[in-house]
Amino acid sequence: MACSEPHHDHIASGHRPVPAAHRRVRVRPRAQGRRRDGTIAAGRAALAGTGARGVAAFFGLFTESGGVDLKDHDRFVAATGRHPQTLLFAQGWAVHKFSRTPFDRVVNRGMLPILGWEPWDYRAESQVDVQRGSQSKYRLARIVAGDFDSYISSWAQGIKDLGYPVGIRFAHEMNGYWYPWCEQANGNRRGEYVAAWRHVHDLFRQAGADNVIWIWSPNVSYTNSTPLAGLYPGDGYVDWVGLSGYYGTTGLEEYRTFEQIFMPTVNEIRAFTKRPIVLTEVAATDTAGRKAEWVRDLLKTLPRHPDIIGFIWYESVKETDWRIAVSAAASSAFAAGVSQPYFDVSWSPSTVARTSIADAPAAGASTRPAASRSVRPGPT
Repeated sequence: MACSEPHHDHIASGHRPVPAAHRRVRVRPRAQGRRRDGTIAAGRAALAGTGARGVAAFFGLFTESGGVDLKDHDRFVAATGRHPQTLLFAQGWAVHKFSRTPFDRVVNRGMLPILGWEPWDYRAESQVDVQRGSQSKYRLARIVAGDFDSYISSWAQGIKDLGYPVGIRFAHEMNGYWYPWCEQANGNRRGEYVAAWRHVHDLFRQAGADNVIWIWSPNVSYTNSTPLAGLYPGDGYVDWVGLSGYYGTTGLEEYRTFEQIFMPTVNEIRAFTKRPIVLTEVAATDTAGRKAEWVRDLLKTLPRHPDIIGFIWYESVKETDWRIAVSAAASSAFAAGVSQPYFDVSWSPSTVARTSIADAPAAGASTRPAASRSVRPGPT
C-alpha cells in the first residue's frame, strides 16, 4: 500500500496471509477470447456491464486475509448490505507457492479474484524508509535474466488450470521508491520495469494462461515520482490500468475530493493509453470525521467518469483504520451510493472483462451475465 505523497507510512498492502487447508473446486476451463495482442476480448457479459448511462462500474474489496479468511469481507457485507464483485489479495514471491485454495474461495463467493503479485520478501522489509525497496535478490534485472522463470512458470500453469478469469496486479506502485521493483530503488535502471513486466507476461502467454486480466497499477503521481509513460509496458501487455490513492494520509490530512486526488494522474495516463481504469486501492480516513462525506463524493462522482470501470476499497488497518465496516455513517453512505443503477453489476466465472472503453454494451442490455456458469459450491 502507498499514498499520494511519499512519507514514512508507505507500507505494503496485505501480504501476510495465514496458510489454509487445500480444497479443489471443479471448474471447466473457458476460452477467454484472446485478441492477437494478448488482451481479453469483451463480450455481452462484460465486467463492468451496463447501467443508466450505458456502462456500469463494479466495486471490490482488499482485505488483509484475502481468500484465506473471509471474515473481513463478511463484516463489510453485514455493515453495508452490499456484496462486492471482486476481492484483491496479495502474495509475495519469497513466501508463497501457487495454491488454488484462495482463488476458489473467492470465486465460490461470486467474486473475481485479483492477485496482488509482489516480487520480494516482505518479511525482510527495512524499517528505514529510504531503504525499504532495497532487496538485491529481487532486482528487476534478475527477473529479466530469467532467474525466477521456474517460479513464474509454476504460477502461470496453476492459474491456467483454474479455468476461470483471474486478475493479476503485478509489481504495483512502481512509480514510487518503497518496493524493490521500483526503478528509483534497489539498483534498478530505467527501462527495466517494462522489460520485467513483459518477461513475466510472456511466460504466462507461453504457458497458455489466457485467463489472466493484466492490471498495471501505479500510485497516484506525486512530486518526484517516476513519470508513468516510461513505466507503461504497452497495450499489448496490459488489460486494465489500476491506481492507488487515499484521502487523509500522513502529511495530507487536509480534505481533498476524489477528483483532486485522482484526476491529475488519470489525465497523465490518458496521454499514453485508453485502457479502462480501476481504482485498485482507494480509501478515506475518519480522523477529521469526514469519511462518510468522502464516500458520498466518490460514489456521486464516479458515474461522470465512465472510463473508470471499477474501484476496490482498502478494507484494512494500516496507517489508520481505513475500513468502511467500523463506521455506521460510512457504511450507510456506501450502501446508498452503490445502490445506484450505475453500480448494478454481478460477476460469475463466465463474465468477460472489458479491456476497452469502447467495449461497453449498448444501453439497455442486462447487467447480469448472459451465460453464467457457477462454480460448484464448497466449504469457505
